[in-house]
Amino acid sequence: MYTKLNLFEIEDLKKEVLSCIKCSLAQGRTNVVFGEGNLQAKLMCIGEGPGRDEDLQGRPFVGKSGQLLDKILAACGFSRAENVFIANIVKCRPPNNRAPLPEEKAQCSPYLMKQIELINPKIIVLLGATALSLIDDSYKITRIRGQWLLWRGYWVMPTYHPAALLRNPSLKVETWEDFKKVVAKYRELVNPNHLAPHG
Repeated sequence: MYTKLNLFEIEDLKKEVLSCIKCSLAQGRTNVVFGEGNLQAKLMCIGEGPGRDEDLQGRPFVGKSGQLLDKILAACGFSRAENVFIANIVKCRPPNNRAPLPEEKAQCSPYLMKQIELINPKIIVLLGATALSLIDDSYKITRIRGQWLLWRGYWVMPTYHPAALLRNPSLKVETWEDFKKVVAKYRELVNPNHLAPHG
């Protein structure tokens, strides 16, 4: 059950994140990207970190890969407003969109873990290799994707990052299979009557 206390805690967390200067990424950012979506979402998507468009707007997944993610979610009957909360491993844009460094992930990780705790989703979709490192640095996305992992009581589905699909469209088939599994799990755990246009 979601309470006003949760809302206050999330607002306090957001204030803390927006003023964070714990790592060097803070020096080059335009905006902190806290995350976006339904704070009562039972589905959470976690990506790598903000890119140029996200840094400028202060919102996650708003560039080309974000538009593709929104299309995938819509095909599954999901939307940010109703069913999903979207966050990233790091909240500030790494220079030239490089992968976050281990120390940057380590500084930002407590914020993400607190978001997960407060939102308390049933299902987490990890988008790409960097997001998968949240669970285990040794896991390879090409080997683990499409397999359900039970992590800290959450059902976790690793799949490819939308940016990878833009670079290599052949990965879309596998990614769609992964998201169909997400829809099935959502029906099992959250809403047996969930409607998905293509899932």
